[in-house]
Order: sequence, then structure tokens, then C-alpha cells
Amino acid sequence: MIDPRIVTLRTFAACGTIAATAELMGYSPSAVSGQLRELQHSLGMTLLAKDGRGLRLTSTGRYLVRRSDALIAEWEDIRAASLRAGDQEPKHFGIGGFSTASSNLLAPLAAHLRETRPYVDVHVIEASPARCFELLVAERIDLAVIVAMQGDVQVAEDPRFEKIDLLDDPLDVMMRSDHRLADRDSVSLAELAGEDWISASPGSPYHAMFAAAFTAAGVTPTVAHETEEWETSAALVGVGVGVSLIPRLASSLGEANVTRVRLSGSGRLSRKIIAAVRAGSRDSPLIRESLTHLRTTSRHILSTRLGEATLSHAPEVHLGD
Repeated sequence: MIDPRIVTLRTFAACGTIAATAELMGYSPSAVSGQLRELQHSLGMTLLAKDGRGLRLTSTGRYLVRRSDALIAEWEDIRAASLRAGDQEPKHFGIGGFSTASSNLLAPLAAHLRETRPYVDVHVIEASPARCFELLVAERIDLAVIVAMQGDVQVAEDPRFEKIDLLDDPLDVMMRSDHRLADRDSVSLAELAGEDWISASPGSPYHAMFAAAFTAAGVTPTVAHETEEWETSAALVGVGVGVSLIPRLASSLGEANVTRVRLSGSGRLSRKIIAAVRAGSRDSPLIRESLTHLRTTSRHILSTRLGEATLSHAPEVHLGD
């Protein structure tokens, strides 16, 4: 088994402070400091050095963390194979994701696991993509659902994680229900070029996607309003001051006079949703079952959600999600 103090060291390396490590792992700061001191003593190595009022990894500490990637991955593979060999399941299983995924994918998954695996303590954490990766390192969660372009981690290049493609989530157009194109099955960005648009703020991933789509369509949009939440965009659309975008995966949002229309043509937009797990753990029985359930749920949502005539009540969803 892996010394849990190694996990603490790796979590410190991921987040950079004792306080953040303690919060991620559910320990007190003094407990984290004690574990790191004990690890240094037992190994006979100086892993941490003072850096102002905080601590930093020494070159020895950084090397140990880097080389432990393969060790952790091997252990995860052994643990997954052992569970399969004995037809057993872990006692605790953590899942995390951004808010749209948490409400639309992880909540149904948690209910499914509660019914099929009543002796497993399933824990759901709604978190940003960056925090999901930290929670995976800290072993607070075992599976994360994120948008591929977010999280500041190149999953395909990071030996700590393995990614699994879940779905391409198309973005639809939100328009007022009495809009001239609201009764159409689909609409192109070119047909909406003259509209006032509601978009995410410059510098955000969604603003970059928005701009790239219009460039591909060969038109220049007029951005009249900038928002940070899908709910705000829906409210502005509902009062007739512009049109906006919304992911298909996002639940309906509160404005009864807003209609969702599919995008067509070269300007079609989608975001790639992936699952991330610790390297070596993909074949763990609960992870395999969870991935199957997530794919089934997402396929159902994508095939049926556009059938909703208007948008109705649902939790707030952030554009960064």
C-alpha cells in the first residue's frame, strides 16, 4: 500500500500551501505539517524548505513527487484488479464536477449508485475543473467530469491522470419566444449576424469559442452584453435585448419566454466533456459502472432536451462551467 503521507506530499505539491492541503484532504493544518515532518524523518530526506512565511518543495521533494507518479499509477492498477478479482467494491467513492455536470450527470449517478451499491458511501463534490484535479490527487474523489479545455491541466500529457471522452456537448441558441426564427428547427450563425449578442467576457474559454465560431462562419457578431452566468444570459434574452448560447447539457433556466434552437452550418459549436481519473484506476469496478451510467445519461439528455419548448426553472449555471 502507498504510505498516506506520500499522498499528503503530492497534494501539497499540487496546491502549494499547508492550509490548502489541509482543506483538500479534510485534515487540520497541524496534522498536515505533522505528516510531512514524519515523512521527512522516516525517509531521512529534506523534502520541504522555508519560503518566506510558507514552505516549498526542495529539489529532492520535487523529484520524489515526480517519480511517485508511476508508483501511484501502479498501486491504482493493483487496487482495481484486486477489487475485480474478489468481486468487491470500495467502501468510499467520490465523484466531482462542474455545476452543469453535477446537476445533470453526477446527481443521477449518485442516485443510481445508492440504489445498486447501498454499502458504498458515495460523495459528490461540485467544483471547478482545476479543483477537481487537486481533489483527485488528494484522493477525495475518484472520478471527475470536466470540460476538456478548462482546468489548467493537459490531461493527455499529465502522468497523474487518465482521461475518458464522454460527450461532445453542442451549444444551442437562446432567443426570445416571439423572435422571427424561434419556430425554426435550426438556425445558422450567419442568419443571426445582425443580432445583438450576449456573450461571456473576453479572455474566457467560451468567449474564445464564440469568436472562433463566427470567424469560421465568416461574419462578425455585435456583442451588446457580457455575462458570467447562463441564468443572466437567459434573463437578458427573455426581455428581448439579445440572443445568446447555452450548452445542450445545461438544464432549462427560468425564463418562460425563451426558446432554445439548434445551431446548424459551419458555425456549430460544441464543448468536449471528459471524465478524468487517477492513472491506473480506470478499470476499477465502480469507475467502469459510473462511466457507463454517465454516457447513458448524457445520450438521453442530448437526444431529448431540445424537445423542451421553453426554458423553465433550474439551478444557476456559470459560464465557466
